[in-house]
Amino acid sequence: MALTSSQAMLAKALENGYAVGAFNISNMETIQAVAAAAKAANAPVIIQATPGTVKYAGIAYLLGLVRAAAEGAGAGIALHLDHGEDFETCKLCVDAGFTSVMIDGSKLDFADNVALTKEVCEYAHERGVPVEAELGRLAGIEESVEADSRAAAFTAPGEAAAFVAKTGVDSLAVAIGTSHGAYKFKEEPYLDFERLKKIRSLLPRTPLVLHGASTVPAEFVARCNEHGGDFTEARGVPEDMIRKAAQFGICKVNIATDLKLVFMSELRKYLNENPSELDPRKYLSPARASVSAFVRHIIRDVLGAAERA
Repeated sequence: MALTSSQAMLAKALENGYAVGAFNISNMETIQAVAAAAKAANAPVIIQATPGTVKYAGIAYLLGLVRAAAEGAGAGIALHLDHGEDFETCKLCVDAGFTSVMIDGSKLDFADNVALTKEVCEYAHERGVPVEAELGRLAGIEESVEADSRAAAFTAPGEAAAFVAKTGVDSLAVAIGTSHGAYKFKEEPYLDFERLKKIRSLLPRTPLVLHGASTVPAEFVARCNEHGGDFTEARGVPEDMIRKAAQFGICKVNIATDLKLVFMSELRKYLNENPSELDPRKYLSPARASVSAFVRHIIRDVLGAAERA
């Protein structure tokens, strides 16, 4: 099966009340792990690469690996540029064969974000590639500050509706309380579901995206720490919150940190228990298998994609 567009995936998810998993990969093993999980769950997935990953792997190598993974997939795999930094990066990926791109102008003011997003949309849409954008800021949100201050970084519902109308963007990443990395909350986990419901009411046909949605499972944090890691304060988004978000129009859930954590915890464990092992195939195989099992769990038990896709 060839790479597919994410547009139909997200439209079906919106219609049926589930979310598609969008998993950030780092190497061949994580690509294989996500593809195997998707096949086992018979559910579509989005494989994501950041500009840093594109640079690290080389765009030709990356495309070759993901296309090979898609050949054995059951329900379809899309290749998505995550957090494209500028028009040139998005253009590079569209021209190379990515089937979805994100332009991240969230650090810009509203007018400049609109202008940049519209430019990317016009180029990508002419070539049949859907575009995701972001409004609001995830990085730097602190759960210990006052709600009004925290809300200043969140997506304003009225601005979200205006942004989509002005840009023609296909999906929108909204800031409702998640953040990137392994340390998402200093206090109790909090997502602004009332804000999300309002955005959803104003954008009933636009798929919404939840960035920074890694769950940071305690068992993998503990395993990593047991074998030399240092993630004692790591906290993620509870699975029930992700399920609830899907009820209010979140159709795409981005998960990056979890794959790194699961991979690293298994790798550390294997190398500690087998200190004389030199063969990368031996120590990368269990890490790959562990990531695949985790991704399968997210698809089936958290996102609900296996039953309704």
